Amino acid sequence: MPHKINDDDNELVLLPLGGAGEIGMNFNAYGFGPDDDRKWIIVDCGVLFGREGATPGVDLIMPDISFLAERRDDVLGIIATHAHEDHIGAIALLWPMLKCPVYATPFTARLIEGKLDEAELIGKAKLKVVPPHGKLSLGPFEIELVSITHSIPEPNAIAIKTPLGTVVHTGDWKIDPDPVVGKKADIGRFKALGDEGVLALVCDSTNALVKGRSGSEAEVKKHLTELIGTIKGRIAVTAFASNVARLDTIAKAAKMHKRHVVLVGRAMHKIVQAAKETGYLQDFPPTIDFEDAEDIAPHKVLYLCTGSQGEPRAALPRIASGEHAVKLGPGDTVIFSSRVIPGNELPIFELHNKLATIGVEVLSTEDHFVHVSGHPARDELTEMYRWVRPKIAVPVHGETRHLHAHAALAKSLQVPQVVTIENGQMLKLAPGKASVIDETPSGRIHLDGTVLVAEGLGLARKRRALGFAGMIAITLVLDEKNRVAADPGIILEGMPEPVHEAVRTAVDKALDRHNPRKNDEGDLRESVRRAARRAAEDAWGKKPVTRVEVVTV
Repeated sequence: MPHKINDDDNELVLLPLGGAGEIGMNFNAYGFGPDDDRKWIIVDCGVLFGREGATPGVDLIMPDISFLAERRDDVLGIIATHAHEDHIGAIALLWPMLKCPVYATPFTARLIEGKLDEAELIGKAKLKVVPPHGKLSLGPFEIELVSITHSIPEPNAIAIKTPLGTVVHTGDWKIDPDPVVGKKADIGRFKALGDEGVLALVCDSTNALVKGRSGSEAEVKKHLTELIGTIKGRIAVTAFASNVARLDTIAKAAKMHKRHVVLVGRAMHKIVQAAKETGYLQDFPPTIDFEDAEDIAPHKVLYLCTGSQGEPRAALPRIASGEHAVKLGPGDTVIFSSRVIPGNELPIFELHNKLATIGVEVLSTEDHFVHVSGHPARDELTEMYRWVRPKIAVPVHGETRHLHAHAALAKSLQVPQVVTIENGQMLKLAPGKASVIDETPSGRIHLDGTVLVAEGLGLARKRRALGFAGMIAITLVLDEKNRVAADPGIILEGMPEPVHEAVRTAVDKALDRHNPRKNDEGDLRESVRRAARRAAEDAWGKKPVTRVEVVTV
């Protein structure tokens, strides 16, 4: 039965399950209808990348969407704002829980298609291509894509129109007056939406602490081209592979200075191919394989590499460690045409040090104008609010400090109501009285190897414990009368030699105290475990993970 405008039971709600209070893993669900009969759409379905120190062994982190999976018959679709991994990286992994159509513009759809293909979901998942500026109807939602600029082709804000009002969800954006690839932001349409009336603006907060403007790709093009012309040896430039405009700039600068371009890293090849197939990079200079580059003079080669964030399996970190076929050394230069994403400082600086150790000169934003952000600084945020004039401001896509700075800015611009929310908080959007009406479980799911596991299982926590203090594994052998029948088997991993003798002595003493008539198998197991762990702590100051197994013969 269609929803009626005057139906007092209908509500419009926003439920972020990722991206509120963090940068990455964006997942926002919008619901319309009464509490017991809502229809849902999902805007973006992204991932975070695991970090070895915090989540050892975990490749990807994504939101726990159990709440929506239980209501999947009412989930009408996933709409992708653009093709960054923190917005589309979980689609193929989580789609089997939802089984709803996926909507995206051509470039974004091409990259999603590749993910669905790898997951063997082609022909199962319905991927529907929406043209730029396109519109679609999903139940009570009328959806319009509004072009904006960002650091990837075809970024879109989404105007979500419902009988209770219009929400403008910006996705990632900036205002680039001179984009190298793609069109300018459709400022006229944002202003028109403001004239029509906007209930809420759900907006990117990444650079809410940054004064001024984010800058233009055209300026980066000018400076990078000049810089590349001043370097004599081999050049390796690392950038976000998804920044097609930057790849285009670097490749054309190489061509201008008579260098051959070598793409290094799987993501570089995938993005360039997808861009060409969807009408971008049509005049991208020819590239050569890195094997062929070995026979070319150093001053005629430019490597375009993945790994700007120090990701251990990406191309540049492997080059720096001597684990890649591409070799760099004294006289060569690496340009980091990228920002340091918060949390990645250590691996990036370690990468800088490794490159310096092998004699490579490292250039970055600290030395030259080689990068601009893809997110709006404060002046751009101010412009967006003046165009759209929302009744409610909802900062998202940022850590807590970014959300608070964004909220303070929105209040200073006289937005009637400003609400900051966390993942799992369901926000009712209503004029003058937006409020949190429910708390929904908002855990995380880890891609651990090839298996999806709930964060609550604690596997990463256990691995951190193993990494900190190692493990003691003890096997005890008892006879049928509960007597010790053989010497214990003791394995100690990841601890210095003096600890070994202390643990063995403690285990032997615990076994000597064992009374087969008074102590059962469980008592023995626990007394030996405590003795071994206490001995390790006394000898070393750390408490290893300790496991004891009993075998009866």
